Amino acid sequence: MAKARIAVIGAGLMGHGIAQVFALAGHDVTIYDAAQASLDTVKARITASLKDLGDDLRAVERVTPVADLGAAVRDADYVVEAVLEDLALKQKLFAEIERHVRPDAILASNTSVIPITDIMQGLQRRERALGTHWWNPPFLVPLVEVIETRWTKPEAVAFTMKLHADAGKKPAHVKKDVPGFIGNRLQHALWREAVSLVENGICDAETVDTVIKAAFGRRLAVLGPLENADMVGTDLTLAIHKTVLPAIDSRPGPSPYLEKLVADGKLGFKSGEGFRTWTPEQQQALRAKVVAHLKEAGRKD
Repeated sequence: MAKARIAVIGAGLMGHGIAQVFALAGHDVTIYDAAQASLDTVKARITASLKDLGDDLRAVERVTPVADLGAAVRDADYVVEAVLEDLALKQKLFAEIERHVRPDAILASNTSVIPITDIMQGLQRRERALGTHWWNPPFLVPLVEVIETRWTKPEAVAFTMKLHADAGKKPAHVKKDVPGFIGNRLQHALWREAVSLVENGICDAETVDTVIKAAFGRRLAVLGPLENADMVGTDLTLAIHKTVLPAIDSRPGPSPYLEKLVADGKLGFKSGEGFRTWTPEQQQALRAKVVAHLKEAGRKD
């Protein structure tokens, strides 16, 4: 894809990572944040990340921090918002963005679970708006879900898919705007059953994680669940489902066990205890292990 003018709204963890990916792909990027402190440090953070990954440090020269929202988006071909998961805030931002962008600019919201329809419903030109769900950290996880709404034009989807593919990402087209899109629906279906196993005394939290990491988790990177179902046979998959699915947790709401953890202040890493207890050293070691794994996986792609 020819060089595009990208505007990133939000210079936090996700925003600076998205800007880094696009700049590394050769695009000119403006980045805006309401907090001047975030803007003041964004280029240093991008430089540190590029250095850590062994990427071209010159990419940061294509990133321009801008303190005025209108100026940041005025000439953009593509605008992506990456602020807090707050529906009202996102709606307010896009209303302001639309007043300044060109009529042909594509507008994207980076959100994990908020329906894109809810975010974009107040726009005058909803046909050029869609969602892009990047995974954290954006410069290490290749997937970007591209979510269309009932208003989105196919041309906007096609441009966004190609833009991300050419930047080295793996775009996944989400054809219907549903809460959680694809990845988080799958992830939290697994999490719901994981919590249920602990809640019902079937095993403890450490055992749940061990079973996943030491069994099917080993092959998930190269064998998706439906590939696996075809491999073993849809007839066997159906037979297993007839036995297992009736016993799997299907409550429509959160687990009471999880609700009690939160009510008791057991917030995981934030408090040092959640499903398990965590020392600062254990937290640091697990985070480092995840980053090292993602780096290694990226080198193999």
